[in-house]
Amino acid sequence: MIQSNVLVLNRNYQPVHVTTVKRAFALLYQGVAKAIDEQYRLYEFSDWAALSAAEHECITTISRTIRVPRVVVLTAYEHLPRGRVRFSRLNIYARDGDTCQYCGRTLPRAELNLDHVSPRSQGGKTSWENVVCSCIPCNLRKGGRTPDQAGMKLLKKPMRPRWTPFFRGASRRITYREWIPFLSLADASYWHVELRDE
Repeated sequence: MIQSNVLVLNRNYQPVHVTTVKRAFALLYQGVAKAIDEQYRLYEFSDWAALSAAEHECITTISRTIRVPRVVVLTAYEHLPRGRVRFSRLNIYARDGDTCQYCGRTLPRAELNLDHVSPRSQGGKTSWENVVCSCIPCNLRKGGRTPDQAGMKLLKKPMRPRWTPFFRGASRRITYREWIPFLSLADASYWHVELRDE
């Protein structure tokens, strides 16, 4: 239990890291972080330790039983780690809102794929500016042609996203229901693998 995962948020409630329960308790005890409950109430260590641990995961010390926090908020850290947005299937689908960029239908990801706007056979690159989310029928209709050649139009010009990847956890980490309000992207290695132009 002490080595299980806790989501760490910055002061703006954006995920910045995943740590262990042991480290989360150290942060709480030092006053560097506060625990957050299901109603989004913040607790300092003494208040959190006073909460009932009944029906919750907990750790036991010599003198008491303390509920395990699954999300903590750093009290002084407001920055988000900067980094380039990974060129991955998940981030392309996120940029395009799981919507085919030709017909405009929003579909489950299993029914979508990626399309090179300017086909690779015509010198198109695998890049943010040339890859879009597409439904399978539109992709087949377009084939190895440009949208103009196929008589199709893009909903919007593909561009590199300006947002920062706000959560860079390992792909096999266990997540908890308490994390759901703070995470908006699925964390699966298939979606996070960086795409390359070969």
